[in-house]
Amino acid sequence: MELRQLRYFVAVAEERHFGRAAVRLHMAQPPLSQAIRRLEDELGVELLHRTTRRVELSDAGAAYLTQARAILAGIEDAGHLARRVAAGAVGHLTIGCVGSVTYSLLPALSRRLAVELPGVDFSFRGEMLVPDQVRALRAGDIDIALLRPPVSDPALAVTSLRRDRLVVAVPAESPLAQRAQVRVGDLQDAPLIVHSAGRRSVMYDVVLRLFRDAHVEPHIRHEVGETSTLITLVAGGLGVAVVPEPVTALALEGVVYRRLVRPVATVDLALAHRAERGEPHLVRTVEVIRGLT
Repeated sequence: MELRQLRYFVAVAEERHFGRAAVRLHMAQPPLSQAIRRLEDELGVELLHRTTRRVELSDAGAAYLTQARAILAGIEDAGHLARRVAAGAVGHLTIGCVGSVTYSLLPALSRRLAVELPGVDFSFRGEMLVPDQVRALRAGDIDIALLRPPVSDPALAVTSLRRDRLVVAVPAESPLAQRAQVRVGDLQDAPLIVHSAGRRSVMYDVVLRLFRDAHVEPHIRHEVGETSTLITLVAGGLGVAVVPEPVTALALEGVVYRRLVRPVATVDLALAHRAERGEPHLVRTVEVIRGLT
């Protein structure tokens, strides 16, 4: 049995006439009649009652018509789905984000993805440190990471997205809050709140290198794992923090942000995924992210 036989049968059953069905199928009537006969012979039942003027469905034919329509519709749906998958319009992806991306880029990104790729099911994991993102990528727990390089894992493809300036988060009552900009030297005696060294935070290394290059001894008071906790401690007056400028999207009462100068320092933002991944929906998602950043 071939699919074209089902299509032929459905056309005859719906038209109730071999001539009209042949016109609909863009074929001659004799081959159509022969195809329906062969189908009935294969099934061992009469599907159609034929008269000189009309064609009527037998009870078996009526039941067969219902199933034939369902089969053809299923095949059409399968083809449509295959085309959507090939176009990157269907799938599931989990995106892991560092803290600064969680509060700045993620809201706009989730809205853009919903518009650009409505058939892709996205989930997000925020406040991830880079080592955790790398492990999650390798384990397949996330598909794309928005992170702060460097990333040296050869299994991952890393694409630079942009460079973010560093700013200083200070308590609103601090004398530093009265300044338009802050130098690293101004932080010499300030208690410092940083991302955790024990969890190998990239920002921990960035901040310590910044102080070292300025020949300033950092006075680390607190180490935390999440950016939200870091800013909350600043708002509570427990210290100052050097953070990427996108963190300013996390506006809390009691904390102000000041530009860091002398030196002007920056930190990169990058996108990473497993190097062998090339599914269309992942590629399209990467394009959307690059266009947004």
